[in-house]
Amino acid sequence: MPYPCAPWTLKGRAVQTLHPIDTRRVRSLVPADLAIVEIFPGKTVGGIYCAKYGAGSTLLYNELIVVSALVRHRMQFGAWISHIYVDHPDSVAGGREIWGLPKELAQFIWEKDDRDRVMVRQGDRLLCSLDFSLKTFRFPMPFAFPSFSTLGSNLLLFPGELTSHIGLVESRLVIPPESPFSMLNLSNPWLTFSCEDLRLVAGAPKVIQERATTTPYAPA
Repeated sequence: MPYPCAPWTLKGRAVQTLHPIDTRRVRSLVPADLAIVEIFPGKTVGGIYCAKYGAGSTLLYNELIVVSALVRHRMQFGAWISHIYVDHPDSVAGGREIWGLPKELAQFIWEKDDRDRVMVRQGDRLLCSLDFSLKTFRFPMPFAFPSFSTLGSNLLLFPGELTSHIGLVESRLVIPPESPFSMLNLSNPWLTFSCEDLRLVAGAPKVIQERATTTPYAPA
């Protein structure tokens, strides 16, 4: 096993966008045994999370996570990650085999001049670019966010616990039409947050249901 066992502790910095997303756009991306939670009629919530994990982390790598919906299984709520990219093969293997996440390899370029900027590519294809600048002071804040995934016939739920200095930033997000998640229409964030001095603990998943089928959607 080339990758570390769960939990993974990841330290560094990140930027997170928050978007309303049309439920009809994401229904085909979410397993049938999860109900999509709507914050407004026809709208769920999701976003882009881009992080650089450095010294003190279980593995050192960059990560792009696309949360395409807030979902529910019975009375358990969590995020649904439809796309996820990293630049470390051990993170790909661990993400797929521990958490059932569809990790793929990509390349990350971080730049800083008058604004911060991150670009994520797979070869010649741009997945997204995001530039941002601090808008408010940062405040220390803890945050817990469970996420769902599937592994084989099992529906999984795993915890994420984050502490960071978080502040609102002004941002510009570009997702070209050739990007695999362009159909989510994420170009105009509601809000964007900068996370400095980040510490994220990705906990071991637990099986909450054995999935017997992948039939069309029925409310959980």
